[in-house]
Amino acid sequence: MEGHMTFSLGDGSENLYINIVDLAIVFMMSLLVEWMSHTTYLSNFSDEHNVRLGLIQTGFYIVRMVAAYIVMLAVMSFDARILSVAVAGYTLGFLLFGSGVFDHENELGYHKASDLPPLSC
Repeated sequence: MEGHMTFSLGDGSENLYINIVDLAIVFMMSLLVEWMSHTTYLSNFSDEHNVRLGLIQTGFYIVRMVAAYIVMLAVMSFDARILSVAVAGYTLGFLLFGSGVFDHENELGYHKASDLPPLSC
């Protein structure tokens, strides 16, 4: 018996639309991980409610970790297309959210740290 590892949301058939949806989901999830890794969204909240802010930060962390692990499992399907879209999503996400190319507030050299600690592998 020979097994074949695949990542698909469908029934296993080679449907072009299902494959495109799978690739789009992996791309969007890798983009989401990069956005959440570099966001300063939570810095807009006041420091008066540390417990509430901590719970929101923990929620962000859980969502980021689940998305990162789902992308990792998708890449472990050994499909070159999935690997390509995951790398493309992470690359575009870093360009948009982490590199500072589109950050007009960073022109003076000021850089705010992200709300969540960086991912470490």
